[in-house]
Amino acid sequence: MGRTLLAVIAGAVVMWLTIFALEFVGHALFPPPPGLDPQNQADLAAIMAQAPAGAMAMLVVAWIAGAFTGGLTAAKLSHRHKRGAAIAVALLVMAGVCGMIYLVPDHPVWVSALGLILPIPAALLAARVVTRLKVSA
Repeated sequence: MGRTLLAVIAGAVVMWLTIFALEFVGHALFPPPPGLDPQNQADLAAIMAQAPAGAMAMLVVAWIAGAFTGGLTAAKLSHRHKRGAAIAVALLVMAGVCGMIYLVPDHPVWVSALGLILPIPAALLAARVVTRLKVSA
């Protein structure tokens, strides 16, 4: 059980790094309009209203990729509970999405919905990849 917990922690670190990197790329590709500060709550609403669909899609891609890479790491490091470890990482992604919904309620509904629906399938796919690789090896 201790190894599974460590696997989830390692998966969470990989998940966070993946999401951080992809969100950084998203911000570089779709910077906020000039003169608006994303740290200011009033400006954040204006930024969200003007954000292109590509910027929102990049956010969803970051969450799904984070769930997949974190789930892959957790499943690979866990011996007995591969699916459970991967799902635990996906639940952390979903908790982050819930926090985003609470803190920044101006996100489009489709972004929030996909952020809550897709992490678990992505993590399960990652666990399946690890299981298949071990079977074929």
